[in-house]
Amino acid sequence: MYSEEDINSAVTAGALSADAAASFRAHMTKVRELPRGSEEDFRLINSFNDIFVSIGIVILLLAVGAIGQALAGLVAPAPAGSFLDLHTQATMPTQAELDSWASASNLNEAFQTCLAGLLVAVAAWPLAEFFTRRRRMALPSILLLLAFVGGVFAAVLGAEMAMVAGASIDVSPIYVAIAALCAAGGAFLHWRRFMVPITMAAGAAGVAVTVIALILSTIGTENTNETTVLALVCVAGLAVFAFAMRWDVSDRERITRRSDVAFWLHLLAAPMIAHPIFALLGVTEGDNLGVGAAVGVLAVYISFGLIALAIDRRALLVSALAYVLFALTFLFREFGAVELNFALTALVIGSALLSLSAFWQPIRRSVVSALPEALQEKLPATYDAPLPAAAVAA
Repeated sequence: MYSEEDINSAVTAGALSADAAASFRAHMTKVRELPRGSEEDFRLINSFNDIFVSIGIVILLLAVGAIGQALAGLVAPAPAGSFLDLHTQATMPTQAELDSWASASNLNEAFQTCLAGLLVAVAAWPLAEFFTRRRRMALPSILLLLAFVGGVFAAVLGAEMAMVAGASIDVSPIYVAIAALCAAGGAFLHWRRFMVPITMAAGAAGVAVTVIALILSTIGTENTNETTVLALVCVAGLAVFAFAMRWDVSDRERITRRSDVAFWLHLLAAPMIAHPIFALLGVTEGDNLGVGAAVGVLAVYISFGLIALAIDRRALLVSALAYVLFALTFLFREFGAVELNFALTALVIGSALLSLSAFWQPIRRSVVSALPEALQEKLPATYDAPLPAAAVAA
């Protein structure tokens, strides 16, 4: 399987003419009865070798992290015995002994986090030089990017924890903000070097965590509740969604790397938007969900569906699927279908998703045509593709 990036690379190198590439795309659209760009292609695995290499990378990075944790014991040795041992000795420990044990334990954990993250990040970069920059392997590249960004975050957070290990065992939001900002900076450097599409999503996640943590730090933990956090996550998700649309509108035909970047940004934004909304509607409260809230969930999901059709992205529909399944199951149970509530829910949702998939382009054309013309010109292109042969025959 060759991605759009591979085709564009072949055109740039002169191995394939631009007309031949356009003809190939048109041919594949005709064969699949769906435009190539509308399928949201993203390359994860080219061959079993990708899986083989990924397994090796995971094992190697786990070993590197374990070495970092072992080295932490040399820099900041763990206290002798456990906390329980202090209370089972002949004499009760003094407060000074308890504080000393806690300080040594916190310092050891902080150095473990710092050194493990640092070594993982340091190891991930040269591996990316070979498997990402030279071999262009998709899944290993994603793993190495996540390892590098996660390693930077852990290293900075561990260093901050080490500086205050004797003062507090709590991780302040300001420390999380600094670590997340450094992780976002690491993602930016990684993007400049390797340009892996998921990197922008990792960087956006780092920026979102930074902003949320700074706001929570300003508000104060004593004034923070679940609703506040959910609202902040939702607003951050909307910001990421807007950022994703900026990448999307720059490649309406979805034939460049910019479309791949937008895909991962949408994949990040979708749960950040969906979970807070459905949590505030009470879906996460289990059997306490009311009929009105369940209907509200369905209304929100339909709205998500219209947005997904307009922007030609399915991430919102997938991220909200579990909440809709729960709401429909509740409604069927409330109206007497106790034994078949889950079966009926699965039948309705499954049929709806398959129908939407089969008739995605015709339905999308109807939705987009109802929007203002100025907005239509910014959305991904629509196509006058024929209906699936099976649907026509029916």
